[in-house]
Amino acid sequence: MFSTEGSTPTAATPGVNPGELQVVVSGAGRAYEVHLLGELDMSTANTLREQLLGLAAEGPTHVTVDLSHLEFVDSTGLSVLITGLKRIRQHGGDMALRSPTPATRRVLEITGLTEVFSIS
Repeated sequence: MFSTEGSTPTAATPGVNPGELQVVVSGAGRAYEVHLLGELDMSTANTLREQLLGLAAEGPTHVTVDLSHLEFVDSTGLSVLITGLKRIRQHGGDMALRSPTPATRRVLEITGLTEVFSIS
């Protein structure tokens, strides 16, 4: 398991400071889960980008990104998700999004990304 994490808890997301992103990757072989906690924006997007590109290089069959604890996402964060999806597909895999919060789902709907990603 790989982890990039914040240090002090907030009331909304345990273990993550406001303005930070915690990325926890679990799994092995052909399937991985990426759990996002906190905020995915211009200042934190590189953390997720590095993890997704690293997973793509390993050639997984499937990556699931859990958004249930993602409090905020901006256009830079969406761009990282799209780039990750493209790179993983280039390596013969696929990426799905799981359990977006209502606010995150709304952003995905407004941007048309519900047509790009498999979302459960």
